[in-house]
Amino acid sequence: MALLHQADITPTKIDMLSRWAPTQPWFVGDAGVSVTNLAAYRFDDPDGQVGIETILITAGAGPVLQIPVTYRDAPLAGADASLITTMQHSVLGERWVYDATGDPAYLAAVATAALTGGHQAELTIEIDGQMVVREPTAVVAGSGTPGGAAVTPPAVAEISIRQEPGATVVTAGTLRIIVARVLGDDDVLANQAPDSAHEVLAGTWSDQPTLRALVLVATPA
Repeated sequence: MALLHQADITPTKIDMLSRWAPTQPWFVGDAGVSVTNLAAYRFDDPDGQVGIETILITAGAGPVLQIPVTYRDAPLAGADASLITTMQHSVLGERWVYDATGDPAYLAAVATAALTGGHQAELTIEIDGQMVVREPTAVVAGSGTPGGAAVTPPAVAEISIRQEPGATVVTAGTLRIIVARVLGDDDVLANQAPDSAHEVLAGTWSDQPTLRALVLVATPA
């Protein structure tokens, strides 16, 4: 369960992504414009310390882009290259925001969801002293078999990141996790692991009513 807060955030997520996304090698769209937030989904951190959110945006007339981020209450040692910004949260205080492909908490969460048939976290928010369940704007599910063991977060030093056209490829221990960055007409995950055992996280949102592959997790044969 992901607990949301009625809070003021500076910079806003839109401002943050409008500045950061165009600097990335996988970016497709109009630079210099405010991005549009289409949908988002979250995963739970088993330790309850890290906010894990994936935001789907467009930049002008460009295709849908997928941007997973993590929110932490302190810097993640060894992950300076993945730091997007710091933000001020009126409830939680200062937060360090990371490109989640370099954060062990996200990698473990998305791999677990894909490999064990997991889903996005339930969203709850406190309104007038009552906990209210908020409808998700994106629904995701893994193709794996339920009941499997959760993936252990890798050490930061074990994470290797490579950018490819439309995707980010992460190697973490024995796992290879491929995040589709550009969700355009072509499925950038289609031929990423033809000879490896793998599972896929797929999802839908208001502008995408049919399942779309979002993340591929390849495992040792």
